[in-house]
Amino acid sequence: MGRSFRFVILGGGVSAGYAALEFVRLGIPAGDLCIITDEAVAPYERPALSKGFLLPEGAVRLPAFHTCVGVGAERLTARWYKEHGIELLLNTQVVSVDLKRQTLLTSAKETIAYLTLIVATGARVLRLEEFGVTGADARNIFYLRNLHDATKLVEAMQSCSGGKAVVIGGGYIGMECAAALVSNGVHVTMVFPESHCIARLFTPQIATFYEDYYTRRGVVFVKGTVMSTFESDIDGKVAAVVLKDGTRLPADLVVVGVGIRPNTTLLEGQLTMEKGGIKVNGKMRTSNSTVYAVGDVAAFPLKMYGDVRRLEHVDHARKSAAHAVESIMHPERAKDYDYLPYFYSRVFSLSWQFFGDNSGECLLFGDLKSEKFGAYWVDRGRLVGAFLEGGSKSEYAALAVVARKRPMVEDVQLLAGQGIKFALALCEATSSDSLVSTMAATDDERGAMAAVASDLLQHSGFKVGAGIVVAVAVSWVAYWYGRKKWRK
Repeated sequence: MGRSFRFVILGGGVSAGYAALEFVRLGIPAGDLCIITDEAVAPYERPALSKGFLLPEGAVRLPAFHTCVGVGAERLTARWYKEHGIELLLNTQVVSVDLKRQTLLTSAKETIAYLTLIVATGARVLRLEEFGVTGADARNIFYLRNLHDATKLVEAMQSCSGGKAVVIGGGYIGMECAAALVSNGVHVTMVFPESHCIARLFTPQIATFYEDYYTRRGVVFVKGTVMSTFESDIDGKVAAVVLKDGTRLPADLVVVGVGIRPNTTLLEGQLTMEKGGIKVNGKMRTSNSTVYAVGDVAAFPLKMYGDVRRLEHVDHARKSAAHAVESIMHPERAKDYDYLPYFYSRVFSLSWQFFGDNSGECLLFGDLKSEKFGAYWVDRGRLVGAFLEGGSKSEYAALAVVARKRPMVEDVQLLAGQGIKFALALCEATSSDSLVSTMAATDDERGAMAAVASDLLQHSGFKVGAGIVVAVAVSWVAYWYGRKKWRK
């Protein structure tokens, strides 16, 4: 027994939803696409689990965060897939993939054939059992990766108000879960081996700001160590977490966020692997011409840095999926994937965004005490990364422009002194909307804008490309000509 489709998406996470929307936008006929997922619901925005689902008040629930609401697009409920003739196989586990025969076999012994396969299997959480931790299967130990995990954690928090939780791991999930626990009235201790939180991105100075903020909310940090074992009660539940140095931390529940691993098992030995994932080219195509890989599982060429990376973030999951579909449907016009790394987080009243790369020297700007500050990273004389806490929509957009353009830097102290003003000025100079905003301004405002542009292009210590200078000049000439016409 089996069925066949022109396109099959293996996996039902964020990437699957965005790929489906792109297929529909490009006019895929009904009956051509099948999505296979072991989850019980249609694809949803996974970040909502830690940023909204766990909140004690105003918590989000499905169908509110089905894809693709993360970018303000349509909300793809199960009904949407049916209306567009897309086969959505829920609660379906694929046990094997045969790339030579172009088939997938489900646990129900059904064979699904395809012409083109998109691998969107995402990643799985690393569990403590894999590290040989005794008692790691206790029912009051929680992970957060999918809707089922989030639902269990919510139930545990609601029954544990005033109790104690230990969060193991100081990355994104650990920090966001700790914030949710505190918001639910749970006392939190965080344990991680690094010297500071989110060590893969934050510098010690940046991390100190967030750790101090959490400390004021009652979170206790135990850094530079790892857990050794659990103490259990007579019911088999964790009663305490014992650290490597013998420290005992009482716990009513434990949340673990120690990393994830790409789900590549079904494809190993059949596709070329790299960086722990499936190697793809700039079109997201794998070593097999009929197979594409997207999201967490794809090791792709990061064009702007000239290397291969595997990124675990929702923004890449969305964009790589759409890019793969365009490459499949219109290979003649699809360009190579040119992705700008982007990460963000929202906890308590805080919100930060990061663009680019965090290599080289980090230059802080702003006031950490005011809860609005940022940083630039300069590597070999070039600005390669930008971070901002508490920014506005336009300020974050400006950071993205700076991180993509990567201007040369001659005076790092001047850059730190200019801070976000530098990004805003460069964004204004390169924006396609700069002419419109200039024409709408008063004479005094135009004079101020001209001064900013002049300072940027001549005195800031940055080597801005000739193209930017030309763009600014053209804008001013167009303004002058248009104003002259309007006065006639």
